Amino acid sequence: MNKAASFFARQIFLWVAFFIALAAWPMAAGAGEPPAEPVLRIETGMHTATISRIGVDSMNRFLVTASDDKTIRVWDLPTGKLLKIIRPPLGEGNEGKLYSAAISPDGRTIAAGGWTGWDWEGKSYIYFFDRETGALIKRIAGLPNVTFNLVYSKDGRYLAASLGSYGVKVWRAVDYKLVGEDTAYDERSSWADFDANNRLVTACYDGYVRLYEIDESAYPALKLIIKVKPPDAGQVFSTAFSPDGSKISVGFNDSLKVNVLSGKDLSHLYSPDTSDLTNGNLAVTAWSADGRHLYAGKALWGWFIIRKWADAGRRSHTDLSAAENSIRHIVGLNNGGIAYGSYDPAFGVYDASGKRVVYQPPFIADYRENKKGLMLSNDGMTVQFGYELWGESQARFSIKDRVLTDAGTPPAETLSQPLAYADGINVTNWKNVLGPELNGRKLDVEANDRSRSLAVAQDGQSFLLGTEWRVRLFDRSGAQRWEADTPSAAWAVNISGNGKAAVAAFGDGTIRWYRMTDGKEMLSFFPHGDRKRWVVWTPSGYYDASSGADDLIGWHINNGKDQAADFFPAGRFRSTFYRADVVAKVLTTLDEAAAIRLANEESGKRTQQVSIEKALPPIVTILEPRDSQAVSSKVITVRYAVRSPSGEPVTGVKALVDGRPVAMQKGVQVVARDKDKDVREMQVALPDKDSEISIIAENRFTSSEPATVRIKWSGTASGDDFIIKPKLYVLAIGVSKYHDKNLTLVLASKDAQDFADALSRQKDGIYRDVAVKVLTDETATKDEILDGLEWIQRETTSKDVAMVFLSGHGVNDSSGVYYYLPVGVQTDKLKRTAVAFSDIKNTVASLAGKTVLFVDTCHSGNIMGTRRGIADINAVVNELSSAENGAVVFASSTGNQYSLENAAWGNGAFTKALVEGLNGKADYTGKGKISVNMLDLYISERVKELTKGSQTPTTTKPATVSDFPVAVSR
Repeated sequence: MNKAASFFARQIFLWVAFFIALAAWPMAAGAGEPPAEPVLRIETGMHTATISRIGVDSMNRFLVTASDDKTIRVWDLPTGKLLKIIRPPLGEGNEGKLYSAAISPDGRTIAAGGWTGWDWEGKSYIYFFDRETGALIKRIAGLPNVTFNLVYSKDGRYLAASLGSYGVKVWRAVDYKLVGEDTAYDERSSWADFDANNRLVTACYDGYVRLYEIDESAYPALKLIIKVKPPDAGQVFSTAFSPDGSKISVGFNDSLKVNVLSGKDLSHLYSPDTSDLTNGNLAVTAWSADGRHLYAGKALWGWFIIRKWADAGRRSHTDLSAAENSIRHIVGLNNGGIAYGSYDPAFGVYDASGKRVVYQPPFIADYRENKKGLMLSNDGMTVQFGYELWGESQARFSIKDRVLTDAGTPPAETLSQPLAYADGINVTNWKNVLGPELNGRKLDVEANDRSRSLAVAQDGQSFLLGTEWRVRLFDRSGAQRWEADTPSAAWAVNISGNGKAAVAAFGDGTIRWYRMTDGKEMLSFFPHGDRKRWVVWTPSGYYDASSGADDLIGWHINNGKDQAADFFPAGRFRSTFYRADVVAKVLTTLDEAAAIRLANEESGKRTQQVSIEKALPPIVTILEPRDSQAVSSKVITVRYAVRSPSGEPVTGVKALVDGRPVAMQKGVQVVARDKDKDVREMQVALPDKDSEISIIAENRFTSSEPATVRIKWSGTASGDDFIIKPKLYVLAIGVSKYHDKNLTLVLASKDAQDFADALSRQKDGIYRDVAVKVLTDETATKDEILDGLEWIQRETTSKDVAMVFLSGHGVNDSSGVYYYLPVGVQTDKLKRTAVAFSDIKNTVASLAGKTVLFVDTCHSGNIMGTRRGIADINAVVNELSSAENGAVVFASSTGNQYSLENAAWGNGAFTKALVEGLNGKADYTGKGKISVNMLDLYISERVKELTKGSQTPTTTKPATVSDFPVAVSR
């Protein structure tokens, strides 16, 4: 079977396997409520599993997406910006997967369903959420099957649900009273659509298209008018009314045909031309808003297009290249364009001319069909994988060095591909098919669990089989030694050369390590699709992360079946769960508890016993102003609700405008209080431009995630002649000539001076003035540095920009506290002679203006020569760039890398790239201005070039801070 054919066969199998699993799934016996225990989840800002359905409101303001990853996401349709993540209750396995979603025409309510409620009640739910707040406001229970499709009528009066072989149900939207149903369906119904007159058309795999009308004067109000098998009848997957209701398009799951039927009597009118297509299907159909164009899309054996026909499907066509996987839903938009969602997961928007104006790709690696396989070092500590299909864009991650790099340079150690054979072990029929065999005998694998990957142990005594549902270890006789449930399909597996770890790469973008003796999961690794950020964690949630990555995982906590769940990023618990030392020891000890004990013994730490539930941060919801509300006053009242799920009292509240703290015009006032939350008010000053307001609440353990609304300025704007440019304040610190000669560096002090000189030349560009304080070598004492921090804090106003540059050495003490080392530091007396991280953090958090830090320091204080000491400052960077501190942080390196300096460069690699970028080389647009993102890109590429990939700089920016210019080309 060729690549394309095997790929398409996989798509067909996934649905077949799902329905077989659904029929065989055991009913829950009165469990009643979703589990209360916290669940670790990945959060990338985008779905991590297929987008099953999408929906748009009547004014095309919002796009809603529902996914197998158990989340609903609300996007700003014109821009594709994420507005809100809604989390229904979830459980293990399939429980919580969402196969359907719809948004009411007025944009206020989101309906969602799927495998929801099944595990704890043996029946399914449809959830209803308030779109703006994300609150769960209603639940329809007792449904006999999972929900495959939801659709509101055009006038918002009705909601219809497709329930597989249990047919269709229709409710009145005002009170969700059932007005009618038809259960006479022999096979799966996956689609329904309303016309403007509230007639309903449904699709079913039994080959019939059914047309209904609703008459509430009769009971039941849902009346079947006619059902017809179209001429190309097969598995009817989708049906869609043309805008005027005169036509119905029909797509098939098992055919490339598309039929157009009469909207009056379902008679066949015509079939659009698909004669040039030879493989796949066009299962999903939709119409343009004016009815002039017909769209269809899905899978064409590796060619994933949306076809657009002119003249309502009667004339020529255009193919739109839409995604990297099957198209799952298409919706016509008011401007004549379409929105669509795909299996990747991805979504996009095309305008009426066929130009794609919005596209959101997935942020997960695609491990399918890796030609090299998942490669491992002998101890399993280094793994090599591909980010893209067929194993393209190879990358390498070292747990030991805590570094993610591309695989362009040879590895420091031998990496082994998975073995497919060994003497006496001949596994066949395992590649993307059912029924794997060992030496001609069937293995004991569920009949419908398709095999995906294989690895034979190097000692020839066992082999690992990855499937859709499990990872299984068999001995050489074919007896299963253990099995482990998987988060998704196991696309690649391998076994470490020392025989101690089994490793698997999954469809959710994770790579996971299992203990070979019993299959216990030991570690999980997630490389973000930006190919910079990564996070690795233990089953209990202890983690290590690159700069900007400790929010890629977090804790999902159910609040019962009648409330939306909460989610708390791991960074909220950084002080307890950021344990790079624990993670580094797991594959040595092969036991998480043993790794914790050993790490604690070495560091002198004690494992903190505060549970996740007791340490949860507050949750803030802004009630007024509404998102995107227009305001004309420079001081507005912000009303917000604060909820404390841990029961801990709120100890403080902070307001941010465009990511920076602002003074409240009046103190916080509590205006309402109930058992669950307080409603409070504060007055906040605004600039006379569009801006974002964020509110953060704190308790004794941690801070909340920021609640943010966008504000549209409608007042009088200052004329260009009266705009006051910001002033730039620069504090540049660098130490080369330490009193302790063991700490000597060559270029750190020169780096600080060159950085300051580059920014001094920015006067009369975007800055009206530049004030610089440089502290190098003998002037970089602890007292002078603290005075410098006080100076920049005192001088910087809300209209200014502050930049702090640190070059030299940094060190963590035995308890993990970070210190910057001034010129006279005594390494055995850090508290008295070094600058504590808390002093730096407190300054950053209190700076009124935009704040940028450049950090070129490291961990070890006794490295001589041309290498600056190793500095693990990932936790420092993540703390400084958190929303409550709000700094943009550029760091010279990551993990256990060295920051390199070379006399031939005249600077350290990081500073050389930084100064070049500020002087104009980062001006990628040629428009004269250099932004944070441009500078990040230039530094990353230039340092990689200078150090031949040995150093990886990082840039971390809070979500509350947008990109902004930092320099002009000189």
